[in-house]
Amino acid sequence: MKQLFTVAVAALLSAFTLGAQNQGPQTPEQREKQLMEYIDKEVKRLSDLLELEYWQEFYVDSTLTHDLHAMQDELEDFQKAKVSNSDLYISVQDKWMEQIDNAYKRFFNEDQWKKYWKTSGQRAQKARDKRKAKQNNK
Repeated sequence: MKQLFTVAVAALLSAFTLGAQNQGPQTPEQREKQLMEYIDKEVKRLSDLLELEYWQEFYVDSTLTHDLHAMQDELEDFQKAKVSNSDLYISVQDKWMEQIDNAYKRFFNEDQWKKYWKTSGQRAQKARDKRKAKQNNK
């Protein structure tokens, strides 16, 4: 499950921005359905893993719904502008993933945050930091 969230989001976003190779571009309705299914699965995964209370599930769902839609919109703007620099796409993903982590930190209790950070967040943050350092050294 380590890095599952980051990998799943990257795969999901690839599908959003590039469309399924064998099926051609996805319709907006298909992309929305896929995103909402992903959010539902992630809320359930975090709820089971962290034993979230109902109100925390609501906040996880709200955070993911808002931030992933915003990230998708930003990536689609790049695609419409025909931006081909993959580093820009990755930096947008990293920005939104960091924002999601920051939101989680506000409403997870200390034990939940530690468990989340240990199983998902810490590795994802290290990967983001590594990419940022690499980008700054260019």
